[in-house]
Amino acid sequence: MHQSPFVPTGDWRGQPLEPTLPQPPESLLPWLEYPGSLTAALKQQSGGDFRVQVLFQGWQLPLAEECLTLKLHEHSRALVREVLLYGRGQPWVYARSVLPMRSLQGKSRNLRSLDDRPLGELLFSEPGIHRGDIQFNRLQRNPKIQLEPLCSENENAWGRRSTFWLRGKPLLVAETFLSSFQPETPPMANAVTN
Repeated sequence: MHQSPFVPTGDWRGQPLEPTLPQPPESLLPWLEYPGSLTAALKQQSGGDFRVQVLFQGWQLPLAEECLTLKLHEHSRALVREVLLYGRGQPWVYARSVLPMRSLQGKSRNLRSLDDRPLGELLFSEPGIHRGDIQFNRLQRNPKIQLEPLCSENENAWGRRSTFWLRGKPLLVAETFLSSFQPETPPMANAVTN
């Protein structure tokens, strides 16, 4: 069974984080809170030197906390997609998306075959897409996974996730910012969506 390179270390929490909890770096906070298309913002930050590497895409049982968030039965299978988003030749973001079978019917069937196209780009181009609250968490690197692009990663990384509602059906997108992502500026509010 496929294992993810990063796993949550605790509960996902809403914003702002309680002062008693570990806090993300100040330079990363605008990126964690950014409500727009992260793909578009990363493309802008990279000066157009952006690409997607698919690590895994297949049907599997989501994590228990993902099932709870998506209101899935414990043994429901979903399409799980894990990618690295590269900017300027460096892996900047690890993203994990969980797409329940019921969310991939009808007009949303195209999400089953994204190849190396970013999911975020498609989501933000859809009319009527609705995003739920953004939650934060620290994720721990899975020592069992030895992917070349992630070998020099820190043990912990900050991530965010939210549920998107497409045509009234949910899908969960989590994004983890990697150590090579050192943003020079916050995301631009006017980042284009494609």
